[in-house]
Amino acid sequence: MLALSVSFASCSDDDDLLDDSGSTVALPQVRAFFLNAGTQGANNANIAFYAPNGGADFIGDIFQKQNKAKLGDLGQTMIEYNECMYVAVYGSNYLVKLNAAGVEQTRASFVDDPDLAAGIRAIAAEDGYIYASFYGGVVAKINANTLKVEKKLAIENGYNLEGVAISNNMLYVANSYKQVDGKWVYLNDVFVVDLATFTLKEKLAVATNPNVLMEEDDKIFLIAWDYSFVEEGYVLQIIDPANSNEVTNIGHATYMAADDDVVYLINSLTNWNVNPAVTTNHFSTYNIKTKTLNQSSFLKDNAPKELATTSTSMLQVNDDNGDIYIGTTYFAAGNGNIYRFKKDGTFIEKFDCGGQNPNSAVFFN
Repeated sequence: MLALSVSFASCSDDDDLLDDSGSTVALPQVRAFFLNAGTQGANNANIAFYAPNGGADFIGDIFQKQNKAKLGDLGQTMIEYNECMYVAVYGSNYLVKLNAAGVEQTRASFVDDPDLAAGIRAIAAEDGYIYASFYGGVVAKINANTLKVEKKLAIENGYNLEGVAISNNMLYVANSYKQVDGKWVYLNDVFVVDLATFTLKEKLAVATNPNVLMEEDDKIFLIAWDYSFVEEGYVLQIIDPANSNEVTNIGHATYMAADDDVVYLINSLTNWNVNPAVTTNHFSTYNIKTKTLNQSSFLKDNAPKELATTSTSMLQVNDDNGDIYIGTTYFAAGNGNIYRFKKDGTFIEKFDCGGQNPNSAVFFN
């Protein structure tokens, strides 16, 4: 494990300059980072650096370059908060805080915590805290500066919690599945936690196997990995906190990202019964203001043809300029690719993402 002299300061004390302290390489102010999950058990998760406006070479593993250490086993997710990056590493079971250059500031390991030992899953940030879901049925409130666990909420022993999102001081937590006698039992709850008291406020009935949650325009969007819709894909729902958390079906999607009142969607369907497997991707949008689903692709005709049939693993939008980034995967067979598009869907470029299974992106503009 990397030994550090840690200073618990904010990542940047200047409104204009990013905190690049400790960096071994000069980086432009406009920058992007991609988390590659790697393959479980291979200890090959990594973070890649990319300069959207040029001015620096692509770096396939900037975490190792900056910290002289590997990120670990299975990078689960990565978010930006207060110009820092926070990365949840599920297999190695720790949370790490990085400055804007990818230099480690501090980390918290949960391996020896009996309440959190089953593994960190999703994270969200609000008012100086990181909220993390864990397998085993626990949500943790973690100081964003020190990464000290300040509170733990045991919702239900043995439940495997997944996605989290925050709206109106409420934390929404996907309750995915549990194991009974060695069998997976899929659940259909989203827990609502009052952040003021850090207590469970209510349970919402949603589609089976809720997995991904996202907040946009004071709404909560949910993708449930409901395997009963084999032909249609995973279920996409919207939760409306302003209307007593009413749950409404929208359609089907595998990945989602949002910007400027629009939710971008990929519905990625793979037929695993043939060899080689065949994937078909459908690109669409949902307008939050008009409550309408547009089945027309958000990509222009110059999009690379292979993107329609390559397995996807990521969809992200840079909320500064609306650029769209789509990650594809070859699973354990090799590195994935990133496809970058303008906000209007015009293809810009494709590049190797530097690792396996890209799943998250952070943009500094």
